[in-house]
Formats: sequence, structure tokens, C-alpha cells
Amino acid sequence: MILHPPVSPSLECGIALGSNTGDRLAHLRTAVTAMREVDSHLEISPVYETAPVDCPDGSGAFLNAVAILTWRETPESLLHFLRGIEGRLGRPAVRARHAPRSIDLDILFAGDALVAGDELTIPHPRLHERRFVLQPLCDLRPALVLPGFARSIRKLLAALPDETSSPQRLEVGL
Repeated sequence: MILHPPVSPSLECGIALGSNTGDRLAHLRTAVTAMREVDSHLEISPVYETAPVDCPDGSGAFLNAVAILTWRETPESLLHFLRGIEGRLGRPAVRARHAPRSIDLDILFAGDALVAGDELTIPHPRLHERRFVLQPLCDLRPALVLPGFARSIRKLLAALPDETSSPQRLEVGL
């Protein structure tokens, strides 16, 4: 259910990318290539390596990044598009929560949309708690204030407790 519909026919959307199995960098690159098919001006953050959060013991480290793309349909259709990419990269549709994964694509925001539904919540409900999301998003949009938040991405990142694991920026490109 959309609580507040987007104002424009085009939505600037933030997508978190993560991978912690197989060729992690190749998985991220394949997802980025698929997103570039719908937005040739896609913006990509640096890639970070991060410790797994809330994952089963023995889970491998993640490679994480954020993409900013322009989407010309509904947030729900974006979710369907991203799930298609995940499926092509071997992520099963039905899976254990926080299980290791070849690719994870989460919608962080979609313009000014506020969405609260069974399958989709926008802005992402835990993005303000996750350094592995806030750091790459801050690289792209530090002054962004998301709907329902009072502080910018930069300020949300600065407010995280020190014990939250710090991502390691990698010198690779997507």
C-alpha cells in the first residue's frame, strides 16, 4: 500500500547491493549491468567489504555498494525488477532470513514515496542502523533527507555507535 504517492513520473531510487557468496564482485557487476539497461546514467558508490550483520555463524564477509537509478514506474515494479536480477544470479525466492546470498538488492528509497506493505517498505526500515548501507549512500547523497527522517544521510551515519563495524573501502569499480 502506498501511503504517500511519488510526486513525479520519474523516481530517483537508492538500491543497496550486497553479496557474500561466490564471486562477490562479479555478482555486483552483473546486477549493475542489469540496472544500467533501465538507466544508462546509473550512479554507483565505491565498493566496501563489511562483516556480516545478523547472519548465521560462519557467514562470509559482504561486498556492499549503493546504486542511484531513475525509475519510471511504481516502487512495486522496481521490486519485481530487482527480484528478477536476484533470481538470475541464483538467489532463491524462498530462503531463510539473513542466509548467505549471491546477491541482495534492497530498495532504500524511491523519491518521496512512503510505502508500507507486506512485501515492501520504503524507505527501508533499517537503513538508519546499517553502516554498510549509510556509508556508500553517503558517498553519493550525503545531504539527502529521506521521507520520515529528520536528519541527512551524513548525520545518520555520524550518529551510529562506534561499535558498529566499519566498512573497508575497496579500490575496485563496478
